[in-house]
Amino acid sequence: MTYETILTERKGDVLVITLNRPDRLNAASIPLAEELGAAFYDLDGARAVLITGAGKGFCSGADLAARGEVSPIQQKGGSHRALQNYYNPLITQILRCPVPVITAVNGAAAGVGCSIALAGDFVLAAKSAYFLQAFVNIGLVPDGGSTWLLARAIGRARATRMMMLGEKIGAEQAEDWGLIYKAVDDAALMDEAMALATKLSEGPTVSYSTMKANIQTALDGNLSQVLLAEAEGQRVAGASEDAREGGLAFLQKRKAEFKGR
Repeated sequence: MTYETILTERKGDVLVITLNRPDRLNAASIPLAEELGAAFYDLDGARAVLITGAGKGFCSGADLAARGEVSPIQQKGGSHRALQNYYNPLITQILRCPVPVITAVNGAAAGVGCSIALAGDFVLAAKSAYFLQAFVNIGLVPDGGSTWLLARAIGRARATRMMMLGEKIGAEQAEDWGLIYKAVDDAALMDEAMALATKLSEGPTVSYSTMKANIQTALDGNLSQVLLAEAEGQRVAGASEDAREGGLAFLQKRKAEFKGR
């Protein structure tokens, strides 16, 4: 499929998605949100997804001046409709993606761009990158799932600090807080992100998918729900071809060759 605001490329079993509006620091217009969501509907057998941004930024947030005119976001009730119809479904798609999602944050990740970044299972950021919730500066509130993502990742105090003070949080501080997986040298970002994505794409895909679902249950559910989800997940994963291969490889003292089935 051909897109106007993103680029897609298959590298082995990794689908690389690049937000491609560098002149706007990859601001998330509604068309970009639609196309990014469409890409997650069309994984075409990919066993890992890597998201990054073209140019100097990852994503500077929702585009308030799309197409040089009054955008749907700026119209009366537009933000609510845009969130309900485009941005919220997108974040849900990333979080529920059945394969591992890696985000390589190469610059500003602000507003909904911060949410897109943090929705990844593994977030790597260049040391020059930063995360920002600046809604308070224009009298609005964080959206796109950022309240949920931040509070669970870094706790109430730090989430409140980011949202109410509107401070930029650099990559190294984000790693120290546990907000992201890793801060890396700028020049090494894509190599490290691609190496991780490739490693995950060679792993037990059914197991990864089940782990992701169970983590979501753990974040929102109680112990009884988690125990039930784990037991059901073990049944599903245990019936996969990769589980059988893993068991044989263990007995034969060799490295497992997972096929994602």
